Amino acid sequence: TQVLKPVYQATMLEAVIANTDAAANGQTPQFILNETFISCFTTCGGAGCTIGLIVALLIFSKRDDYQAIAKLSILPGVFNINETITFGLPVVLNPIMAIPFIIAPIVSASFAYFMTSIGFCGIMTYAVPWTTPPLLIAWLGTGGNIGAVITQFICIVLSFFVYLPFVIISNRQNNKA
Repeated sequence: TQVLKPVYQATMLEAVIANTDAAANGQTPQFILNETFISCFTTCGGAGCTIGLIVALLIFSKRDDYQAIAKLSILPGVFNINETITFGLPVVLNPIMAIPFIIAPIVSASFAYFMTSIGFCGIMTYAVPWTTPPLLIAWLGTGGNIGAVITQFICIVLSFFVYLPFVIISNRQNNKA
């Protein structure tokens, strides 16, 4: 996320500012993709939508080391900080966890874009700090749209299901060791 941010951030910030200006002038915001959309739907729990991974590990991991890292990652994950999980699990240099780490944000963003384009999820209109907890960021970013909150919750569930088979695979690997 941080490597690519210099490439997309200027454009995405302009989009959210244009949406804010439109709302302030009584017009409809136009830009679905913007900085708040990215924070809300592609980095929920941190890069890779790892909040779904934390939940999957807490419920389904049979590995004591993974359970311990997941427990340590809950509080930072709520504020979209995931270094404890990315380097503690690790996700970095872990071919099993790298796959869902890439897929989960794509699934989440695609679903959120679709839900926004059909009008269920409100367009992210206001700049909200990336450390704002899940569900609250959706509420604040849209100025109080419950559809956005529901959409982000579903995105978290989707990321959980993306990570789940890989957590189960990691359980089997532990049994072979």
